[in-house]
Amino acid sequence: MKSDTLSTVSSLCLFLCAAAPTAKSQTAPPETAITLKLDFVAWGDSIRGLRIKVGSKEMPVSAMAFEYSTPVSYNGPNILEISQSQGSSPADPYATPQAAAPEKPLDPKNPPSELEIRRRKNPNLVALAILPAGSTRATVLIAPAATGTYQTYVIDDDPTKLPLGKLRIHNYCSIAVAMRCNNKDSVELQPKQTTVIPPVNDGVIYELAYQKDGRWKMQENNVVQVLDSEQVQMVVLKSDANFFTSGDGSRGGFLQTVVLRRSKKQMDDAAAGEVQAPQ
Repeated sequence: MKSDTLSTVSSLCLFLCAAAPTAKSQTAPPETAITLKLDFVAWGDSIRGLRIKVGSKEMPVSAMAFEYSTPVSYNGPNILEISQSQGSSPADPYATPQAAAPEKPLDPKNPPSELEIRRRKNPNLVALAILPAGSTRATVLIAPAATGTYQTYVIDDDPTKLPLGKLRIHNYCSIAVAMRCNNKDSVELQPKQTTVIPPVNDGVIYELAYQKDGRWKMQENNVVQVLDSEQVQMVVLKSDANFFTSGDGSRGGFLQTVVLRRSKKQMDDAAAGEVQAPQ
């Protein structure tokens, strides 16, 4: 794997560990109409055959492995429905959607999720994502689940929440992590927490540790380049995806990290409406 790809993967992994999967939610909030730009990122191998509904049309979207897709303009309910074409043969073995199960009598102790309810009408529906209201841009991270569906993790990427030239770190792990950046005091991040770090000399030197069995263990130390012309995010996660396995089957550590980058030009183009249109 190329060095720049490894750096990008390291940052993205940190971000993914902090996110909460929307697909597991048992109930969904009331739907409201929103308008924003969306990016899609696959948590693991790239996912093919995905489509979202925009107005009365279905729009194909791409989800590449830990890389921003071409942004799309979305106008619709804040609960985004993501479908997948039958026979799309995605690379991930979990990604082939299964037929929706027949409706069962309601079990008060184990109510169906919102996704399960909606799949009774649309078997091609594989994920739901709750989008942030009042935002102009969001990223939907899509992770495979064991039932042919997907979990989604939504990042509010409104430029007012993450200005150019700073590093935002996300803990998407189920355990606490600690980050010591630029030789400053360490910051402990519980699951789903984030922090924003200003660079020094166009970079952030970080040390990453995680908490396991009541003890802190060192994971890695590295440098992330952060330029004034980029929006940079680092994701920390715990993933079994083959994406993080080298050719000899080994893995780099207990946690994984990935970095996502957007240039100012990419952000300006999206703000100007230069995005993918429905087909």
